[in-house]
Amino acid sequence: MEPVLDVHDLRMRYGSTDVLKGVSFEARAGEVVALLGPNGAGKTTTIEILEGFRMRSAGHVRVLGVDPARGDERWRARLGVVLQSWRDHGKWRIRELLRHLGSYYAPYSTDQIRRPWPVDELIKAVGLTEHAHKRISRLSGGQRRRLDVAIGIVGRPELLFLDEPTAGFDPEARREFHDLVHRLSDIDDTTILLTTHDLDEAEKLADRILILAGGRIIADGSADQLARRIAGEAEIRWSRNGTRYVHSATDATAFVRELFRQYGDEVADLEVRRASLEDTYMTLVHQQETGQPPRSATAVFETPAAPERSECAARPASGDLEVAG
Repeated sequence: MEPVLDVHDLRMRYGSTDVLKGVSFEARAGEVVALLGPNGAGKTTTIEILEGFRMRSAGHVRVLGVDPARGDERWRARLGVVLQSWRDHGKWRIRELLRHLGSYYAPYSTDQIRRPWPVDELIKAVGLTEHAHKRISRLSGGQRRRLDVAIGIVGRPELLFLDEPTAGFDPEARREFHDLVHRLSDIDDTTILLTTHDLDEAEKLADRILILAGGRIIADGSADQLARRIAGEAEIRWSRNGTRYVHSATDATAFVRELFRQYGDEVADLEVRRASLEDTYMTLVHQQETGQPPRSATAVFETPAAPERSECAARPASGDLEVAG
């Protein structure tokens, strides 16, 4: 099956400055992909090219099988976009606005995808049923953000672009939005390209994570795959008889098993930690910017707490684990 997003050697130059230097990636139907990167990395430029709002300098790009530089209205009706913010008419009421916008998608309905999304069902999906009669000018920031999401999906898009989608959401609204994303990808088979600075959200939502830095994709994989690529060792922390210990091991399971074999119930406050997405992201960007690969995510960005003893080497002994301090 043809990928929904097919990008190969994408390049963009502004004057004498190369912003994109050969970006390549794919995304399949129903896949949630997070595009991460520092400010100025080229994320916005990449998204605008994919949406058909900016011409590229070079490279192969196909979005839903079409070159976005040549996409027509029928092609655009298959896309959804949730911007960080948008200007609107405050006098519109929620239901009226969504019904009006939805009418533009009706001519592009197909046997497979009925467009638009029924208004009341859509309003319920984004958690605005109690406010459907309200004028937009009377909505809170979080309610406005829910409306932004509804506007982005009113046409039942096959491909949805999300730009910082949960900015302004409270924890409950954020959780409901995550459920909606999973519904769109799992049930409706919608492909979603997410850009965010919230790495925790990216880790929860994305099947794959792309890290864009220096005009290139420097990493592509699941959060777990990227963490293992950077930090092959896990960090194990525990306490025994009031003393805190920290140790790094490639095989955390074997180490913990041996720890309990030797000390049993004396082991307390056990933690096993691999590099988080934030650790991984910071490490990869640091590596790209400096050109010097760090030893691991934790080695570059973490310093053990002063009271803890560092076990640099640990091997089974007759009655103890040897501690090199």
